[in-house]
Amino acid sequence: MNTNITAETPVTHAPDATIGVPYLRCIGCDADVAAPTEDFACPACADRLEVAYRRHGAPDVDLLKTLWHARKLSPAPRDLSGVWRFREALPILPAAFEPVTLREGNTPIYPLVRCARSAGVDALFAKHQGMNPTGSFKDTGMTTALSMARVKGFQWVGCASTGNTSASMAAYAAHASMRALVLIPEGKIAWGKLSQSLDYAAITCQLKTDFDGCVRVLGEVIRRFPLYLLNSVNPYRLEGQKTTAYEMMEQLSWEPPDHVIVPGGNLGNSSALGKGFREMLALGLIPRLPRLSIIQASGANPLVRSMKEFSGERIQPVRAETRATAIRIGNPASWKKAVAVLRETGGACEDVSEEEIAIAKAEIGADGVGCEPASAVTLAGLKLLVRSGFVKRGESVLLVLTGHCLKDPEYTMDFHRDAAAGHPSLRKPPVLLDADPASVIGLLNRMEM
Repeated sequence: MNTNITAETPVTHAPDATIGVPYLRCIGCDADVAAPTEDFACPACADRLEVAYRRHGAPDVDLLKTLWHARKLSPAPRDLSGVWRFREALPILPAAFEPVTLREGNTPIYPLVRCARSAGVDALFAKHQGMNPTGSFKDTGMTTALSMARVKGFQWVGCASTGNTSASMAAYAAHASMRALVLIPEGKIAWGKLSQSLDYAAITCQLKTDFDGCVRVLGEVIRRFPLYLLNSVNPYRLEGQKTTAYEMMEQLSWEPPDHVIVPGGNLGNSSALGKGFREMLALGLIPRLPRLSIIQASGANPLVRSMKEFSGERIQPVRAETRATAIRIGNPASWKKAVAVLRETGGACEDVSEEEIAIAKAEIGADGVGCEPASAVTLAGLKLLVRSGFVKRGESVLLVLTGHCLKDPEYTMDFHRDAAAGHPSLRKPPVLLDADPASVIGLLNRMEM
């Protein structure tokens, strides 16, 4: 037994290998921001902030790769986290503070054999962020942002949510013995997600408005009450989420795929992944950028409209309507960051219909993987990009699945029970039989025909 590493002794931090000294930078006026507003806006121009790093020389990338890989064998909590084991690429917590972690990250990449055939590509893979502790990619950002809230002395944290953010925040706040306020739109959230917030003891308020209305209300609350904002405008959220790109490249031996395809909702995740790829390229960890494409639902497609109608120079909010509740957002906070990622990587931005989403979700399930509806826009979007010629058959493609299939079981049941909606090969409703072996065997024989 190795007695040199204990649960309290993480694998050594390498100060000489950090990517730089972190600071907050405005994406609009490029100012250094020491004191952001409560909603993480630039005091000078009101634009959004990001964590940037002042570099003093080039870090040893071979040392970084070795260190990050070695931590997989460490029992220390911060090394067991698929976020904090990349801590040389993150803002450093004060020595007196341990991160708030539920062992997030370290999520698998699955081959999707049937989906590849359906999409018209030779091979297809999915990075499944639904395998995080609360079932979505939000956990990778919540560990960093909520850890920062604790460092700053807050007792209350809060978010507006379509479901996944609230579930994640509530879990991490409970784990840190902090209190959580959740604002959700009434009747527009999947029950699986709402139940998580309740189970994790958050104060959950259903407001008679949509997600964007919840954001407006929360913006007023944080100005009047000492509550730390944990929506994706919080730049420390995106720092945690960017580590998914680092982990993805480590899993692929630091060789980027030709295409990475992500769902588009509030656009924090695509922005974070793009930031991660950009940092790795600058550090020399990867030889090139993948094309990062963003797919939205046609009923909630403000970024698609912005790119096609205004060349990404401005965004016109829309009234969002889609059953893919995780991306039912009409006024995305991180749209400028997402536009920058599309331009830097040469990615596409498209939207897909409700029927296309439902079919894609069933196909991912038929591959034995499964996902929530919003994640399925990636496969539906890939089919569109193959038809248009943007993605070639022999190119390497990785889908980012953002949520677990159990996030919205009602959606799944509705699809499989709706026999009139077509696509019988994908629909597998439960079959009512008499309670005898002959009935079951008869059914099996019919299935063999």
